[in-house]
Amino acid sequence: MLEKGAYEAWKSKDVKFWDTFLSDKFVGYDLSGKLDKKSAISGINGTDCEIKSYAFSDGQMQVLAPDVALLTYRATVDGKCGGQKVPAISWAASVFLREGDAWKEVFHAEAPVIDPKAAVADVVVKGKDSPAMGDAGTDEMLAVEKVVWEAWKDHDGGKISELTAKEISFINIFGSYFESKAEALKDWSGAGCEVKSVSVTNAAGTMIAPTVGILTFRGSADGTCFGQKVGPIWGSSIYVKDGDVWKWAFGINLPARS
Repeated sequence: MLEKGAYEAWKSKDVKFWDTFLSDKFVGYDLSGKLDKKSAISGINGTDCEIKSYAFSDGQMQVLAPDVALLTYRATVDGKCGGQKVPAISWAASVFLREGDAWKEVFHAEAPVIDPKAAVADVVVKGKDSPAMGDAGTDEMLAVEKVVWEAWKDHDGGKISELTAKEISFINIFGSYFESKAEALKDWSGAGCEVKSVSVTNAAGTMIAPTVGILTFRGSADGTCFGQKVGPIWGSSIYVKDGDVWKWAFGINLPARS
């Protein structure tokens, strides 16, 4: 597993590893916001981490295009960064892109597993709510994303099914993983959330292949999920082209904490 090399470099503090492991197109999120290659490397190498052990389980691979693959897995970590304990269990997602003879990581995010019914800490969104720059395709993917969010608000599983690819998976803000389209649609159209309105802003698309794009954005909703007020999130959605139409294939959402 390519991802094991990344965790081993993190554990051993191999600062040289990341420059060749990450694609120049890299995008990602942590709980403080969006990352590019430079900020991701700076964050990894600039944070004092002491990682005792790590383990992977429940790995799933989905081919998005001939040279693009999505990896999802459950990560268990024992360690601290900056004096704070690293979340013990997270669901993670990485996208790998073949560049020449090498596979490079072009996207990564992790959602810590928490109890959906437990109180969630107040969130503070960093940065201004202003338009973000993106590649061609941003507007088309964003248009679909907005309709997906509206359909989620309305518990409209049929509409979401039309907008999504044949094979999809999803990791939500509670670190819950839905590995199939049937599971995701059941969750989105279920009674767990009651939402009055939604907003998708600060969107930027990154084209990683002619038929694959990553849309990063800030999402917010006026309502509750499992009795808890819905806070703003940092969202990442992967889209694949079905003919001339962009379809949602994967997403991971993180609470926008400061």
